[in-house]
Amino acid sequence: TVVGKDQKGIIAKVCTWLAENDVNILDISQTIVQEYFNMMMIVDMSRMQKSFTGAADELRELGEGIGVQVKCQKEEIFDMMHRI
Repeated sequence: TVVGKDQKGIIAKVCTWLAENDVNILDISQTIVQEYFNMMMIVDMSRMQKSFTGAADELRELGEGIGVQVKCQKEEIFDMMHRI
């Protein structure tokens, strides 16, 4: 997920990082509510050379650099959270 004050280039920067790291976007949705950007993506990281933790850290740092929060979560955890 990506959340923060809306500005140009958020999607471009996140998607560029994903493409450069062989991450395929399977689904994407984004909204802007009262100047706040919210994007959720489902991605396939199976071809990525980095560890999940390493990728999550890099994406968090990328987000900090552009003033948004980027949080990564594995599908298994997401599924368990939404099962309750």
